[in-house]
Amino acid sequence: MNKKDEKQPLLAVKNLEAWYGRSHILQGVDIEVMPGEIVCLVGRNGAGKTTIMRSIMGLMDKTRGSVVFDGLSLLGLPPHRRFRQGLAYVFEERRIVPGLTVLENIRLGILASDQRHRERELIDEIAETFPRLKERLSQIAITMSGGEQQMLAIARAMVAHPKLIMLDEPSEGIMPVLVDEMFELFASLKRAGKTLLLVEQNVELALSIADRAYIVDQGRVVHHARADVLLADREIQERYCSV
Repeated sequence: MNKKDEKQPLLAVKNLEAWYGRSHILQGVDIEVMPGEIVCLVGRNGAGKTTIMRSIMGLMDKTRGSVVFDGLSLLGLPPHRRFRQGLAYVFEERRIVPGLTVLENIRLGILASDQRHRERELIDEIAETFPRLKERLSQIAITMSGGEQQMLAIARAMVAHPKLIMLDEPSEGIMPVLVDEMFELFASLKRAGKTLLLVEQNVELALSIADRAYIVDQGRVVHHARADVLLADREIQERYCSV
């Protein structure tokens, strides 16, 4: 096969290092995400998974290495420029704006993506994808359940039609019925050709929908495998992912 015909990664992270103050958190991380994949980062709490995402998004004070997204080097670009390039990040804490309705929170995502001319179309798309939100557009967003707020955070990211959505612990603190609904959404997004990078403490659930997985431990990638292979490997899960 000609090299030009080979599929290129949408996201390629090489030798990524990151610091919180003087603490050297990431110790040379390499990961790739191909177009149309779901890739998950798994490992114990404090392993460095969220720091990887924050570094990719440009939210760390100090990073070093290479982050190439859709052919463009991101290091040095501020977070809003990375967002405009098609990279969306859904924070674990959701960051729903207090006092605003569901619709107003969605509009913030539209404004940030400079898509005001398509506002009605984008809101209709979100209402179709998230029936629960459609019923609550006029409701003050922080009065919804945790799962519904998480769906809103995802919807707010999706209105920009990002090339890659990064999701940090989306099932955290959410009742099981909504977790199942959310992961069905992720699977449907993949079927529609969307690309996701997922940090998730529920390892079995994450691996059940992912294509590939990276295990992170003490700021390093210590294992990389197809998700179905890792799902069947109880020994390595217990070594690196059990609490």
